[in-house]
Amino acid sequence: MSRLKPILILQTGDAPQDVIAANGNYDTMFLQATGLGAGQVRIVHLPGGERPDAPQAYSGVLITGSAAMVTERLAWSEFAAAWLRQAMDAEIPIFGVCYGHQLLAHALGGEVDYLADGMEVGTQPIELLPAAANDPLIGQLPERFPANLIHSQTVVTPPRGATVLARSARDPHQILRYRHNVVTTQFHPEFSAAVMHDFLSGMTVQDPERGPELALIGRELSDTPDSEALMAAFVRQCLQAV
Repeated sequence: MSRLKPILILQTGDAPQDVIAANGNYDTMFLQATGLGAGQVRIVHLPGGERPDAPQAYSGVLITGSAAMVTERLAWSEFAAAWLRQAMDAEIPIFGVCYGHQLLAHALGGEVDYLADGMEVGTQPIELLPAAANDPLIGQLPERFPANLIHSQTVVTPPRGATVLARSARDPHQILRYRHNVVTTQFHPEFSAAVMHDFLSGMTVQDPERGPELALIGRELSDTPDSEALMAAFVRQCLQAV
């Protein structure tokens, strides 16, 4: 396996410090979710000034979440959008999560903006749409499954040619499929209930008035084994295709 091209983790931000202390940063969560070892990946921290090689240097790309907003059009984010267009042209497999989901949609001409009724957060049911039935990755999921979410922005209008595979009660674009080897999720397959609890604890400290609301959300949190298996399955498909 060491002879294969590495999987690229495009890290688009950092988790809060208390989350990192208990669970590791986003790159660590991605390694745990995929089962990849450090020698099988290259981690590029975009906000820190790091930049990836040409897309052809990698056997696949994973894009993390971020506290940044795609609509801020930050320089590193716009660089990444242009790089992802090149990766699409080169037919490199891509799996984007949360910010990565929105970033790829933006890169390909979709519209990203704030959710109309505020942040979607907690363990929420995700419903597959009919188009998912024959999908090579998403079709393995139950028609309805729980996933962990925390996001203020969303893909309002998917890019032309994207297929919508799943929705939640508040977000109609929870999973987008672009090509046979390119898929993104608004939810976080790498987040356990423990990670979500730590996020909610930090949010409560920052905004005590939301404490009762966040406490209710916290009581409903759970691990999400169906969604958690997605990135590992995607990586297996990448490696089998090489």
